[in-house]
Order: sequence, then structure tokens, then C-alpha cells
Amino acid sequence: MVLALLQTRIRNFVRELGELAELTGEAFASLRHQRPSWHDFIAQLHFVGVKSQSVVITTGAATGMVLCAQTYFQFHKVKMDTATGAVVSVGMSSELGPVLACLMLTARVGAAMAAELGTMKVTEQIDALRTLATHPVDYLVVPRFLACTAAAPLLTAEAVVVGIIASWLVGVHLLGIDSAYYLANMNRYTSPEDIMTGLIKATLFGAAIALVGCHKGLSCRGGAEGVGRATTESVVTSSITILVSNFFLTLFLTRLFKS
Repeated sequence: MVLALLQTRIRNFVRELGELAELTGEAFASLRHQRPSWHDFIAQLHFVGVKSQSVVITTGAATGMVLCAQTYFQFHKVKMDTATGAVVSVGMSSELGPVLACLMLTARVGAAMAAELGTMKVTEQIDALRTLATHPVDYLVVPRFLACTAAAPLLTAEAVVVGIIASWLVGVHLLGIDSAYYLANMNRYTSPEDIMTGLIKATLFGAAIALVGCHKGLSCRGGAEGVGRATTESVVTSSITILVSNFFLTLFLTRLFKS
């Protein structure tokens, strides 16, 4: 019984992985063979980027403040207060910024993509597009893929900047760290490679969010219940993908920039 259930889970995982790879190939093939609709791209960019700023800014500010406070409390024990800024800057730029910003993007954008395309799927609007000689990948997936890939690093940069500013306010004006040393150590220990690492991660995370959300929506079945299930699976799958791939990207990019 347990073995059969495990085999079913593995079979479903491999099948969905293959479907996702196929969707990715179709999206890149569409980009090579025809020009995407700029109107649809701008509309999706506004939805993904502009409308996500509030949640991303709030996340960045809260993360920067709590990271500054916790780092200061530990460093104060060994008289390393002024190194707090360096830890916050490196941590926000290369790790916490891209991961948390894209997790918020998953909850807001990935779920919306899965719900929208899932509703179109169960109401047979996807089939209607095919009867009109319009490929769903060209019309629905590619604009969302491009918008999410472009918006994710921009939102991450915004979250990092806001988080660092918030941490400086907390560290200098609340915890009493000397501002000159705080900024000097931040500038000394934060390298361009840390910033590039975060932006590359965010770009790949954004692409993954769009592809997973669109795949779950296009493969939706079962009416309203299926739409809800697809939305939940989209958020869970995208979040796990971000968290797991972040580890391997950290190892790969660190060795790449140090080689």
C-alpha cells in the first residue's frame, strides 16, 4: 500500500516535471519565432511589478529592521556593533532580498496566474483560443513569463534598498550604532558580486513563478474545486522551488564569481 502510493507520487512528480519542461520549451520557441504582444506585456508588467510594490516594500523594510536588531543583539556581546551593517547588506543583497521578495511575488502573482488560467481552462476558453488559431502559450504564457522575469529583479532591488535604509534607521537612531562606521563597514564588505547574485537569483525565481503558475492553470481540471487546487499547488510548488533552488544557486554563483 505504502509502496504503491510512493510509486504514484513519483510518477505524478515526473509527469508534471516533464509537462513543465515542455511548457518552458514552447515558451522559448514562441520567443524565437514571433514577437510577443507589447500591449499584453505592459499590462502584465503593471500587474506583476507596479501592483506588487507595496507588499515587497513592506517585506523588505520589516526584514531589514529585524535582521539589524537580531544581528546587533548578538554582535553587541562581542563588541562588534559596527559590523551589523555589513551583515545586513550582504544578507539582504544576496539571500533574504531575492528569496523573500519572490516568495511574496509567488503568493500574489503566482496564485493569480494559476487562478486566471485555471478558470479559462475549466470554462473552455483555452479551447476557444485554439479554434481561433491562437496558441495559448503565445497569447497567455509568454507575456506573463516575460513580465514576471523582468519585474522580479526590479522588485528585489527595491526590497534590498528599502531594507538597508530601514536597517540603518534602526541601527543608528534606535540602537545607537555610529553611522559612519555602519556605512563604512557596509560599503567595505558588500561586493558587486553579492548584488549580482541576488539579481540573478531573482530573475530565475521570477521565471519559475510564471512557468509554474501558468502550468498549474493550463493543466487545471475539475471545475471550481480544481481551480482552487491549482492555485494552492502553484503557491506551494513555486515556494518550494525557490527555497530549494536558492541553496544550489548560492553554491554555483559563489564558485562562479570566485573562480
